[in-house]
Amino acid sequence: MPVVTLHWDELERLVGVDRNTILEKLPMLGCDIERVEEDHIDVEFFPNRPDLYSVEGVARALRGFLDIERGYKHYEVKKGDWKIFVDDSVLEVRPRIAGCVVRGLEMSDEVIRSLMEVQEDLHWTIGRNRRKMAIGVHDLSKIEFPLTYKAVDSTFSFVPLDFDRVMTVEEILREHPKGRQFAFILEGKDRYPMIVDAKGDAISFPPIINSEKTRVTEETRDLFIDVTGFDENVDKALNILATMLADRGGRVESVEVVYPDRTEVTPNLSPKKMRVSKSEIYGLLGFKPSDDEIKISLERMRFGVEVKEDYIEVLVPPYRADIMHEWDIIEDIAIGYGYDRIKPEYPKTVGIGSTHPWNDLRDVVKEIMVGLGFLEVITFTLTSEKVQYDYMRRRRPEPWKHYVPLMHPLTEEHTIVRTDILPKLLEVLSQNKHHPMPQRIFEVGDVVVEMKNRLRLAACITHSKANFAEIRSVVQAVMRELDLEWEAEESEDPAFMEGRRADIIVNGRKIGVFGEIHPEVLEKFELVNPVAGFELDLTDVFDCGELI
Repeated sequence: MPVVTLHWDELERLVGVDRNTILEKLPMLGCDIERVEEDHIDVEFFPNRPDLYSVEGVARALRGFLDIERGYKHYEVKKGDWKIFVDDSVLEVRPRIAGCVVRGLEMSDEVIRSLMEVQEDLHWTIGRNRRKMAIGVHDLSKIEFPLTYKAVDSTFSFVPLDFDRVMTVEEILREHPKGRQFAFILEGKDRYPMIVDAKGDAISFPPIINSEKTRVTEETRDLFIDVTGFDENVDKALNILATMLADRGGRVESVEVVYPDRTEVTPNLSPKKMRVSKSEIYGLLGFKPSDDEIKISLERMRFGVEVKEDYIEVLVPPYRADIMHEWDIIEDIAIGYGYDRIKPEYPKTVGIGSTHPWNDLRDVVKEIMVGLGFLEVITFTLTSEKVQYDYMRRRRPEPWKHYVPLMHPLTEEHTIVRTDILPKLLEVLSQNKHHPMPQRIFEVGDVVVEMKNRLRLAACITHSKANFAEIRSVVQAVMRELDLEWEAEESEDPAFMEGRRADIIVNGRKIGVFGEIHPEVLEKFELVNPVAGFELDLTDVFDCGELI
């Protein structure tokens, strides 16, 4: 989940209250405050609220939640004389484009910083690391309209951002830092998306890099924003950016996008209308708020509200990309009402709860690993065949018989339920290479193998001299603390280096494996230091009961 840095001086100014009030109320919007510093706070927001990835979005939400400025905020879009022509050639490469112009901005350091940060957060969340959506921000004064969005070959050339020489598309993908980082998105293609102006000069090579020609500086006053991709995520991102800049005093103008078969005008900042039945509200909340309480709660969340006899008519702001069902509206009623005002009640059930043996064992294992100097991590139970098997050099088993695939996965990264924890720990290490060495992490959690839940323990060590002997001593300590007699036998697990791997045997059965991770696996996870690790199936040796 994205962590957004909010600077106190601008946050207090934009909201209109002091930091103590903000610290008290902000978590009630649905976020975690990671750290509080003298000049800023770091806040972790859920991926379903991308409109809160900027100080402008947070200020807008807080002003409503604190009853400073309730209700729907209208955003005006002036009709602009700007056109983008979409060429047939790009439709099979990256078919969708939207844009807008924002005039009259004071491009201070804080506005530029906020714009860059929200751009990257949107790339990561809505854009799925730029695969589904990518944003370009340009100085309008340096562009000659109309623009053309087309596909070019690898010899097309221009000066990319942060460089001072002309480079071909092929050179950018090979030599430019952003080209190397995002070249995988265009892998296997022989035509590449490009936005050029009326003079034929490139202004953007989505989703890789903008042109140096249209760089935004402190002298910039008018912006052109392009968003390219494949689906409605393009429009969601553009609406968030347009409303964010409008809150900074910018005047939004529309752009006409001319496709071969249709014409669209973007952005569309008109509200979406939804109806929510009162019976559904009462049923999900578990109590019956009055009509006034429902109205005030929704207005605090910046919705437009009209109360009818049997239902509520709601105007959804254009930046709320997360509102897809009436249940999303009801959740916001609960937030606006205040979770702290909802009185807890004991469930009407007979009996006294007790700890499940599964969790008793989990607690014991956690204590052992922490005592051995390891840091606990918790990773997603959803993953992909690529990470679980291909990256680990392991053969893909038969679906359903060995692992559980998702029928309708939302992303390419979450297509199956994990069968091993070790690959997830390697993902964690790959995302934390910038932290000091050595790194020692573990996770004790569930996997699903052959349609049954299993409790597993996995751990990794990485530093410049991580080796077989070190991880063997850890395994030995864990088995001693668990009071298990065990033996090590030669392993054939391809995820580990030959001659530096071993199976863990208890009562004649293999219950785990340990060793030095194979260099090809490290390369797949982009790890530069050696890694030693182990994984142990606890349900093979302990009676944990059935996990329902």
